[in-house]
Amino acid sequence: MELTELDAVAQAELVRTGDASPIELVDAAIARIETLDPAIGALVDTRFERAREEAAGTLPDGPFRGVPMLVKDGVQHSEGDRYQHGMRYLRDREYRSTEDSELVRRYRAAGFVILGRTKVPELTSATTTEPLAHGPAHNPWNLDHTTGGSSGGSGAAVAARMVPVAHGNDMGGSIRIPASCCGLVGLKPSRHRTSIFPHGEYWGPLTHEHVLTRTVRDSAAVLDATAGAVPGELHVAPPPARPWLDEVGAEPGSLRVGLVVDRPLGAPIDAVCAGAAQEVGDVLASLGHRVEPAAADPMHNADMGSFGAIVAAGLAAEVARWEREHDEPITDLEPMSVGMVDRGRAMSAVELIEAVDRLATWSHAVASAYEHYDLLVTPTLAVVPPRLGVMAPDADPTEMFAAFGGMTAFMTAFDATGQPAISLPTHQSPDGLPVGVQLVAAYGREDVVFRVAAQLEDALPWAGRAPRDP
Repeated sequence: MELTELDAVAQAELVRTGDASPIELVDAAIARIETLDPAIGALVDTRFERAREEAAGTLPDGPFRGVPMLVKDGVQHSEGDRYQHGMRYLRDREYRSTEDSELVRRYRAAGFVILGRTKVPELTSATTTEPLAHGPAHNPWNLDHTTGGSSGGSGAAVAARMVPVAHGNDMGGSIRIPASCCGLVGLKPSRHRTSIFPHGEYWGPLTHEHVLTRTVRDSAAVLDATAGAVPGELHVAPPPARPWLDEVGAEPGSLRVGLVVDRPLGAPIDAVCAGAAQEVGDVLASLGHRVEPAAADPMHNADMGSFGAIVAAGLAAEVARWEREHDEPITDLEPMSVGMVDRGRAMSAVELIEAVDRLATWSHAVASAYEHYDLLVTPTLAVVPPRLGVMAPDADPTEMFAAFGGMTAFMTAFDATGQPAISLPTHQSPDGLPVGVQLVAAYGREDVVFRVAAQLEDALPWAGRAPRDP
């Protein structure tokens, strides 16, 4: 088997046993990126020579020593590397980060070798990855379709076997959406499970950081290597009882499972998405879990303005930061970004606090509605991955926002609650596009997520499915 077909745990094992060297893993990944990325467009910057030097030198003796990975070009910084955040403004100024953020430091300490940075929509604020600054990321399963967003470049790179692991973050579905679109495992861990130090509380209570992978065990093992608070964090997630990797394959017992197969308020849902969730529910029932129908409506927020207000304020603060950094205004934002930033700038402190309070009220309502379930199963998306252009920055707003709704219908509620939620690549549409199913557990219970996700990985194996090289 080719090195690039192996997951991160398997690649690391080859290094430990001496059957492969870090430089062999890195060179294999670089060769694949150089071959495939001109067609896919997953990356916005590379650091191949530095990566080769690191792989040939003395790497930390962490659990992923020598394994190549990519970092999403949003929120997380890597010292000496370009940071663009999907913006023409930063692209044109060739800004380079002056330090590693804490999460990147932990990736390096785990032994990962960072090869480059992956494409994002402008300011990581869309459910597709089609920034005007860099052009679209193409879905490896069908180059005419979206990778999802905002971790779309990372999703494309892992799906195309460029690397086994790539960083992502999730403020409104941005790990789970591309995981579903690209046929990957995408966990949004519990809020505050991972740190964004030293870069503040980006988008307030909505930011969650982790990775996209092809296997459940990679997701668990990376979380083991990177989770934990920095002293002085405002909030801290409860520690696990044991390593999450130990939960992969562990018996979950007979759980009470709520199954959602429709969309909140009866909005349209693609039959293949609903059918995927139904089949997962049937499989879980056959495995001894107590599966019963659950209502979708609690996931609807009648006041989505509160969510949007927090995002707008965060975007306005991000733009203000770069304007201070370069001492000049930013005048080339995309139209949707302009609207959001203007809204954030016009907001008062009182309005922002009120929005956070309303988000908290919604969070309580969602968590309470499903608290009697050990696990919730939903479609990840209400639609199959749309074609590129439908949600592009210059698309028709009516069509764009309708598509956005189909991408986020099952996402934002669990960014609000901070519950762990994972998208699993259990199904495909009739024309071969990936279709994900989402599992959601109580806050702090990634152990439950990993146990059941591993059961489904055995029962509905996806390891043999891969897109054809373009």
